[in-house]
Amino acid sequence: MTSPGRDAGRASLALVLAAFLWGSTFLVVQDATDDAAVMPFLAARFLIGAAVLWPFAHRRRAHPTEWRDGVLAGALFLGGYVFQTVGIQYTTSSSSAFITYLLVVFVPLMNVFIVRRAPSSVTIVGVALAIVGVVLLSGGTSGFGKGEWLTLGCALCFAAHLLVLDHVTLRNDAVRLTFIQVLTVGLGCLVPGLLLGGFAFGLPAWGAAAFTGIGATAVAVLCMVWAQRVVPPARTAIILLLEPVFAAFLGYLAGERLGGRGLLGAVLILATVLWIELVPEPTPHQADV
Repeated sequence: MTSPGRDAGRASLALVLAAFLWGSTFLVVQDATDDAAVMPFLAARFLIGAAVLWPFAHRRRAHPTEWRDGVLAGALFLGGYVFQTVGIQYTTSSSSAFITYLLVVFVPLMNVFIVRRAPSSVTIVGVALAIVGVVLLSGGTSGFGKGEWLTLGCALCFAAHLLVLDHVTLRNDAVRLTFIQVLTVGLGCLVPGLLLGGFAFGLPAWGAAAFTGIGATAVAVLCMVWAQRVVPPARTAIILLLEPVFAAFLGYLAGERLGGRGLLGAVLILATVLWIELVPEPTPHQADV
């Protein structure tokens, strides 16, 4: 039998892997989707992910609530992608990144109303450091307009998604729950994808859809679902902040440069993740004092 500490360590590593896989998508998708509309590409990506997960999911034991839980989580995941995709058309990529990762603020705030307990001091410090790191890494946002408000909806959906997973992962099989979520997103994008350009895109875009469907969808979402059986949602959100750090690092290898402020932001996010991993959370009794 593994110890709780060992399980938590493995879960955190799974979240780091998910963040890396998501961070790798930026370079892969950037050029490959020039000849593919966003919604058809997302449909292809998530349906490929569902197809990869199906052989593993159908062999595992079903749970009576898995479709209700999985479709709810998948609908929130889909909402986040739709808000982000539409919103980025009206704002800059740096503003989109900054506002999306406000989810590290929304998760503990929304959780206050669920568990009726204020977040711990460790989480509060982690959130504060994370916000500063994201502002430095992304360049922040110069003002709120249509795109910013839409992206704020994305952050709220992703935050709610993490909180829903926190409540449903233990009563469902992780692989089946992941499959249902991914299938929900794929089917949700399918009809808009058919109406917005269809699937007649080139081999590079299909290659990117396969890469992101397998790694950044099937594997990454499964890692997140499995890890949330152990890691609380606020800590999950902070660890997933490694995604833009990995994206920036891979961009650096490809010739992109962060600049001094961006590098400082990346270092601060890494320090934040180390903070929430190395500093123990107080017990509920201590947190309420």
